[in-house]
Amino acid sequence: MKILLKNGKVVSPLNKINGTFDVLIEDGEVKEIAKKIECEDCKTYDLTRMVVVPGLIDMHVHFREPGREDAEDIKSGAEAAARGGFVAVAMMPNTDPPVDDPLRVRYVVEKGKSSKVFVFPIGAFTKRREGKELTEMVLMAEEGAVGFSDDGSPVSDPLILRRGFEYLLSLDLPYLDHAEDVRLSQDGLANESAFTAKLGLRGIPWISEAAAIARDLLIAEFTGGRIHIQHVSTRRALEIIEEARTKGVRVTCEVTPHHLILDETVLDSYNTNFKMNPPLRSPADRDALVRGIKSGLIDAIASDHAPHTEDDKNVEFNAAPFGVIGLETTVPLIWDRFVSKKEISVRKFVELLSVNPAKILNLKGFGKIDKGLSANITVINPNKEIIIKGEKFASKSKNTPFEGWKLKGAPVLTIVEGEVVFEAL
Repeated sequence: MKILLKNGKVVSPLNKINGTFDVLIEDGEVKEIAKKIECEDCKTYDLTRMVVVPGLIDMHVHFREPGREDAEDIKSGAEAAARGGFVAVAMMPNTDPPVDDPLRVRYVVEKGKSSKVFVFPIGAFTKRREGKELTEMVLMAEEGAVGFSDDGSPVSDPLILRRGFEYLLSLDLPYLDHAEDVRLSQDGLANESAFTAKLGLRGIPWISEAAAIARDLLIAEFTGGRIHIQHVSTRRALEIIEEARTKGVRVTCEVTPHHLILDETVLDSYNTNFKMNPPLRSPADRDALVRGIKSGLIDAIASDHAPHTEDDKNVEFNAAPFGVIGLETTVPLIWDRFVSKKEISVRKFVELLSVNPAKILNLKGFGKIDKGLSANITVINPNKEIIIKGEKFASKSKNTPFEGWKLKGAPVLTIVEGEVVFEAL
């Protein structure tokens, strides 16, 4: 099937395309990019006043399969990703059982092949995510793992972390770090501050994140390993990351939309959809994160899509699980709050949500619209208005902290290897 995308503003930073072009897709590949292309036997989309970008990548999602398919499975998660404008996702290994051996990596890969988007497995860093024994990372990488993490279960043993970094050097794959010293977090529920103390919520101090990052970056520096810090939430953590970069540490980092847009002051509602880990931090921390995406200190925006059933979340705040969903809200949130307000450029948006995730995870052929490459493309209508309603999500779970928000700017076309997997034109 031939597809012709006409009159869209094409933004592809890696090959310096930024202007109005037509894009011809044939046999799953980009065949031509030109000012004017004619094609009689093409399915043609007039994308006037719309933005055409390299397919977006969410490098941090939880699909709950195997183990909790009632909250999300790979098929429903991939559908949510397609509707959210994502052509690919990186699936975390904290399933039940965890993705901690080659056969389980193969299972995710095979399930992903029948899904609407690319599903790239992140393998567990240690067996059973217990932090005691390294997994067979080389064999898991051969089966398709693109990185390794014990996400949600921080590695406390520094020797295990050192050996893991050394092991990964031969693969040139990243360790994706849920940076938290759980001995400092203990049984906290929210950011530790005077505000949350008044609410009676046990605190998770900023030092639990910052101290873990400082230690892990020192080990990365010592070994020469690649480290990616997940869901950064505090000003102090960013300062430590910035200092490490000046010393040549191979570190990248991500931030979530909820940490960029929300802060702890929303917790006075005790709505469990505002409960996540790391927790929503202070307004000053949130401001620091915004500065980080503008400056380039933060490399990527990732949803940390963490689905939970209504029964899981419909309990008192201290009993509810951590986590919120985000695949179907990330693009409109970032576009409305940052791109449309010119806080960041379209180019920066593409870097944060496509170019840099592809680079960090070594995803060849992604992050660029170019002749001869697979046609993995996202189209955004900057003028499309939406109201976030969980009941309309493709995700099995509805635990969004943005219920009822009215936003402007949304994905309207998601193309994976030349096939339209979502259309809302």
